[in-house]
Amino acid sequence: MGSLVTRFAPSPTGQLHKGHAFSALSAFCFACETNGRFLVRIEDIDPTRSTRENADCILEDLAWLGLRWEQPVRYQSEHLSDYTAAAGQLSELGLLYPCFCTRSDILREIEQAGQAPHGSEGPLYPGTCRRLSEDERIARLATGSPHALRLDLEKAVALIGAELHWQDTFHGPQIARPELLGDAVIARKDIGTSYHLAVVVDDGLQGVTDIVRGEDLFDATHLHRVLQALLGLPAPTYHHHPLLTDSQGHRLAKRDRALTLRSMREAGLTAKELRTEFNLPEFFFVEA
Repeated sequence: MGSLVTRFAPSPTGQLHKGHAFSALSAFCFACETNGRFLVRIEDIDPTRSTRENADCILEDLAWLGLRWEQPVRYQSEHLSDYTAAAGQLSELGLLYPCFCTRSDILREIEQAGQAPHGSEGPLYPGTCRRLSEDERIARLATGSPHALRLDLEKAVALIGAELHWQDTFHGPQIARPELLGDAVIARKDIGTSYHLAVVVDDGLQGVTDIVRGEDLFDATHLHRVLQALLGLPAPTYHHHPLLTDSQGHRLAKRDRALTLRSMREAGLTAKELRTEFNLPEFFFVEA
């Protein structure tokens, strides 16, 4: 039996805050407690929002926290071909269709439909482009119309042909309910992949056995289990921990610069003080 492998996989679209620190420290301690491995991955597939400066700051913050991780760090932007290959597998199975809709197109159709079905992330995609005929799709593609690739969820579930499960240490045994996200985008029109596809591919390639992350990503796991099954990847064990909140009960967010680790560090907070706040054992950590 291989060793347990955890990871911390932030997006460099801003700086880390206390909630990120809790998640990273939790994943690291879990690996240490089980004599496992801890990885860091930079999920920088969005070129319009991700910056190398933020990525460098993230690694600096993690080192300040006292974490150590395996090298090299995987940057998703350097492995786009892996996600293209995975999308190709799904396409060969006949499970993807081109979606030419803009956000305004989707909102307009949802408004016209009145009672559009809702999932965990809001109104579900109404299936506009799924209903196009093959001739219509070919004609649109021939003109070079920008398009994303969406998963035909009904076909995907039919192909799998069985219930999918996963284990969550905070929420217990789970049965996948991918309908919560509907026909999700698998490859965005601007970057050729999506968070959902890239994270599933990376966890599989890196041999991640246990995923420690906030419960805000709990519902995404329903879709991730479908993608894992379709791509022949194992299902990790999930640990969706509660989110940290501020004194008003609002979840911590990147947009609140007052709570960044860098700002707290500059104000004189030590990593040991933060770890003590989280009640973590000191012998796992090294001083930066």
